[in-house]
Parts: sequence; structure tokens; C-alpha cells
Amino acid sequence: MEARTLAKTCDKLKFSDKVWAVYNTFGYALPGYESYVRRFGTSRKRVIYLGMNPGPWGMAQTGVPFGEIPAVRDWMGLRAQIGKPDKEHPKRPVEGFDCGRSEVSGRRLWGLFSDVFTSPEAFFADAFVFNYCPLAFLVETGANLTPDKLSAEEKRPLEAACDTHLRKVIEILQPQFAVGVGGFARKCLERLAITDLQIGTLLHPSPASPIANRDWPERPRNQLAEMGLLPRSDFARQELTQLHSHP
Repeated sequence: MEARTLAKTCDKLKFSDKVWAVYNTFGYALPGYESYVRRFGTSRKRVIYLGMNPGPWGMAQTGVPFGEIPAVRDWMGLRAQIGKPDKEHPKRPVEGFDCGRSEVSGRRLWGLFSDVFTSPEAFFADAFVFNYCPLAFLVETGANLTPDKLSAEEKRPLEAACDTHLRKVIEILQPQFAVGVGGFARKCLERLAITDLQIGTLLHPSPASPIANRDWPERPRNQLAEMGLLPRSDFARQELTQLHSHP
């Protein structure tokens, strides 16, 4: 699996002292990611959704992108034995599927898809979700450090490895659309400059985003509609609503 190759490359990377711990989810949480890929990622996709990197209570616990535990366990029907990162922060323990914390971004994103699509099979028939970077970075306080906040020297080799992996995943899945969940992910997709790949943006569901806190799920649902990525029945309902609201 391509994830194993990226994991080994990432394990060789060096980061500054401000990075207190690095959680390589393609290492200790690979069983969760592999179960996700085997179940939902073995066929060509019409659209891929790309996130940034793991959240401490989501993919860092389950190995699944935006992997809020009830969404992964109950909606997707997945479960796996998750290990431990090489260095674990006491404020961000990895407890796998026994973790009692909720990843807000994951709850919002998978909640959106579960509301719009009748089943996980209906969603994953044409779509797949994954993250650009498999690493979670923690500072000494336990706070999350996103990849865009790393120094240029740290980012260059990381981006080279993640760009290679992203390109390979796109080659395998052969999507028509690639949607960046947030501006960072969109820029990563644009940097590859892949011909004939239509790139879009979905509002990032992070609770740190005032827009997401105010306009979720209405705004991202409208974005899906504008990109033509809603189920046909949903388009019919939306057109009917617009017809009645604009006589």
C-alpha cells in the first residue's frame, strides 16, 4: 500500500524543537486506515475530498481521515486495533476506538455526507476522502500545529513526499473532480497541475472557523450543489424548492 511508503519516508524527516511530538498515523494507526481503504477505496472514484492532516481526536485515534469515532464505527462500520505513536503527549493520548473525545471537524464532515447520502456505500461508490499529510504535529503544550505553520526548511521535504503520494493516489483512483476541504488542501491540489482534473473547494469544518460555526451545514451543502456533487434526488429537491421560492 502506498501509505506504507509515505510512512517510512515521513519517519526519516526531521523537525525543529518547537515540534514536541509527531504522530505518524500511517504507522501506529495503519490498521484503521487499511480497513478504510479495503472497504471503500478499491475502485475508481468520480470525486476525491482532500483534507490537511490528522486531528488529535479523529484520524489520530482511528486512522481514518476526519475519523470521528461514531462516524467511523457506527456509520462506516469499521473498527481496528490502534497502536501508539513513538512519542505520546500526555494531553493528547491515543486510545483508539476507546477514546471518549469527539473530533468536531469529523463529526461535521461525515455528518454532512451521511445526511446527503442514503448510506456509506452510496457515498463511497463515487467518492473517497483522505488527507494530504498523515502526520499530526504537537507543540509542548499539546496544542496542534498544522503543516502550514512549519518552517520552509521543514515543509520542503514533507511536501515533496506528500505531493508524490497525492499524485499516486490520484493516478490510482482517476477522479474527475478533486475537492480541497479548506484552502490549504486546494493549494496542494493546484500545485500538482494535473491536466483535466477539476478542482473545487469545500468549507473546512473546523470549529476554529467562524464561517463554519455559523454556516454549517448549509454552506458546504450549497457548495456541493454548485459543483454538481449532490445525489440526483437532492438536485431534484433543490430545484423544486427554488421553483416554489421564485414564482
